[in-house]
Amino acid sequence: MLLLAAMAVVVGSGGALGAWILLKMIAVATNLFWFGRLSAAPALITDSAVGLAVLVIPLIGSLIIGMMARYGSEKIRGHGIPEAIETILFGESRLSVKVALLKPLSAAVSIGSGGPFGAEGPIIMTGGAIGSLFAQCFHLSAAERKTLLVAGAAAGMTAIFGTPLAAILLAIEVLLFEWKPRSFVPVVVAVLVSFAWRPTLIGAGPMFATASAQPAGLWVLAAAAVIGLIVGLEAALLSTTLYRVEDLFHRLPVHWMWWPAIGAIFVGIGGLIDRHVLGSGYASIQTLLDGSLAMRVVLAILFVKAIVWLIALGSGTSGGILAPLLILGGATGCLLGHALPGDVGFWAMIGMAGIMSGAMRAPMTGALFAAELTGHFASLPATIASAGGAYAVSVLLMRRSILTEKIARRGRHILQEYTVDPLDFLQAGQLMTPHPDTLPGTMSISAASAFFADEAKHRSYPVVDADGRLLGLVSRTDALRWRVTDPEGDVSLAETLSDVSQPAAHPETPCGLIADMIIETGIGRVPIVDAGTGRVVGILSRQDLLKARSAHRQAETARSRFAKSI
Repeated sequence: MLLLAAMAVVVGSGGALGAWILLKMIAVATNLFWFGRLSAAPALITDSAVGLAVLVIPLIGSLIIGMMARYGSEKIRGHGIPEAIETILFGESRLSVKVALLKPLSAAVSIGSGGPFGAEGPIIMTGGAIGSLFAQCFHLSAAERKTLLVAGAAAGMTAIFGTPLAAILLAIEVLLFEWKPRSFVPVVVAVLVSFAWRPTLIGAGPMFATASAQPAGLWVLAAAAVIGLIVGLEAALLSTTLYRVEDLFHRLPVHWMWWPAIGAIFVGIGGLIDRHVLGSGYASIQTLLDGSLAMRVVLAILFVKAIVWLIALGSGTSGGILAPLLILGGATGCLLGHALPGDVGFWAMIGMAGIMSGAMRAPMTGALFAAELTGHFASLPATIASAGGAYAVSVLLMRRSILTEKIARRGRHILQEYTVDPLDFLQAGQLMTPHPDTLPGTMSISAASAFFADEAKHRSYPVVDADGRLLGLVSRTDALRWRVTDPEGDVSLAETLSDVSQPAAHPETPCGLIADMIIETGIGRVPIVDAGTGRVVGILSRQDLLKARSAHRQAETARSRFAKSI
């Protein structure tokens, strides 16, 4: 843990620098595509005056991305988070230098040319690549590489949005698939290092600071929960539609390299309808939270942005999903907020918390992200209500999240529900068979062979001395071997086992360690001995361990009524 925490200082700095480079690349691409100038200054697509060229610019950017994906690396396709999850779970957390370079470049071209995406997915992939590449320079395990990969991803997200708490929770809920000190502490270190760099590289304070006030009263929590339910339905609809669009692209009789260009045609049409649907939309998020957008623009963002985003993302181009989800959830909250007391900007924030929770199956991340993003920590109860409602709807309507569905379509099914291994809760004394049958050490090999041939009920038996202390373990396989190597069999079992090291455990030993012992030794039954006397008090088999898993599942699913008598 301490070693990884020290390495996380470097990874956190790399993630922050990668985020700064990505934002500068997006700014350069935006200036080149929409204003014809070479500049890294921030620029808004809505300020450009390109006329009908709005139909062509996204097409040019998508053609570039298609060629980068085909001739560079196919891993740059998509929004980055599913690819990071897949690398963690199935790729031993190894990302290549090519991905680290091409992913931010392709995302900059995509967003800069008008693609309706955010920078968060690409920076999660890029930050993860920085952590993975750094880890690959040392002799580390796959689990340790995973920790540094996730640390880099969380550091990148922190640098972009200035949301350290949400970045840590995203790491836990979406990327780590565990909550252990070995992974948690290094992620915290990387996130804090990135957050310390942020004022120098990107800027201080909340990314979308707003003056919207929260209405007073307990009814606010109920209203937030209702909005959460509604945006949860919206998240389920968006996820379902996205993968149906992706299926349609897979049916096209052209190479996938051309799919982003086909999707860009619809992006250009959407931009012709309303320029606000193009690009990352961070300015639109700010105006939604300020409550200053006209109703016409809010409706355009809600429907046109959704259509062009779904088509563009389904085409396999490069870009993130978080900013579009925030815009769509914020627009829904804004519309509903017109029928509720208080500032519509507050209800837009509630919609953002809910849709992130519902789409990504990350309720705590969604709740904290909205509060950190705006600096409205007093609104946490309301964002939690919204996130909880959206999460409930999502798990009832969708088998998988918008992130894991993409991986499942590649034949790799992922469960986003984390539980503690039941074997880590139980000790050997709780599962063992007490007072097992044993064989005396004075028994001869010939007698033991005859016993296994005629009387044995088990495949193996502990061998004990006169005081019941463990000498070893003999099995049916041993008896068959003795018939060949020592037909006379005058030697006793104690003499035969004197040079054999026998694995054993104590009643207090965690069953998880015994399961590891069985795998490592190949022995199906482990004797359990008293720690003080060495006497055999039980035996634990593979079947006993499987019974523990069955009992755990039974406790999860079996229902019964029980009233204790007074």
